[in-house]
Amino acid sequence: MTGLLLVNLGTPDAPRTPEVRRYLRQFLSDPRVLDINPVGRAALLELVILPFRPSKSAHAYQKIWTERGSPLLFHGQDLAAAVAARLGADWAVELGMRYQNPSIDAALERLRARECDRVVVFPLYPQYSAASTGSSVEEVFRVASRRWVTPSLSIVEPFYDDPAFIDAFASVGAPLVGADQIDHVLFSFHGLPERHMIKSDASGKHCLQSANCCDSIQSVNRHCYRAQCFATARALAAKLSLPTEKWSVSFQSRLGRTPWIKPYTDHVLPELVKAGVKRVAVFCPAFVADCLETLEEIGIRAQADFVAAGGQSLTLVPSLNASPAWADAVVEIVRRQASRYA
Repeated sequence: MTGLLLVNLGTPDAPRTPEVRRYLRQFLSDPRVLDINPVGRAALLELVILPFRPSKSAHAYQKIWTERGSPLLFHGQDLAAAVAARLGADWAVELGMRYQNPSIDAALERLRARECDRVVVFPLYPQYSAASTGSSVEEVFRVASRRWVTPSLSIVEPFYDDPAFIDAFASVGAPLVGADQIDHVLFSFHGLPERHMIKSDASGKHCLQSANCCDSIQSVNRHCYRAQCFATARALAAKLSLPTEKWSVSFQSRLGRTPWIKPYTDHVLPELVKAGVKRVAVFCPAFVADCLETLEEIGIRAQADFVAAGGQSLTLVPSLNASPAWADAVVEIVRRQASRYA
């Protein structure tokens, strides 16, 4: 039997301060996430972040928590069930989170119990970053290597411009951006520190060295998260038949004082109002499932800020979640990956 391990970042077990603190401690202790020297990382975490941020984040989680729990978790569970039904009896499908539960370790153990000697690993991050894709793949190999019999692993590559992914997201968003319903489409991606882009540039001469460094994917920026985000936006805009002047790209969720990739979502939205945009639709194509960053940061806070700045409405385009189009796309991508190792 072939196993499929769907991997996402993770979520607290409950929208309470202790659980959020536990989640943040694990997440921000990862050197691929907070990539500074270990002493500085420990000091920042213990003295600055963990004493204050968990209660604030818990309050935000409470706004999006449902009877089924965390949206990121139950959408992932629903997707796993939908994909399993499509793949059939020859496949076993499990969901694992890089941080907290259900863990990657537990998911791999369940696949082992079902006698899966070969596992396709699908990191559910469309664009590559060391803090998400890299960390998750590293954890999968670390956990798998501890077993006496190590399963054969194959990794689905970033799918930022895969036609199946683009078609699925466009099918979700098209009903909300058609005709004259909106004035502008904003593709808001999760931000990252600029130093992460620079580290991905083996040449040391391309990333963030010019205003148009992300206008196309080349050999020097093929692993650049920002360049892949722009490629996703271009593909979605083309699929939705958006004129160039009707869409733009921004980056959200920045933390700390170091420079993060630009432009910033919370700066772009009031600028759009000043330019006469009254109705904006926001896609968040770095996320395949709705979560804190989509539902609370964009759907609640950004929407309120946009209206306060003089805008009329901000519409959050739902993520892919467990939509039939996305489940079909996952199956297509997974079968394609499996065929390479047949």
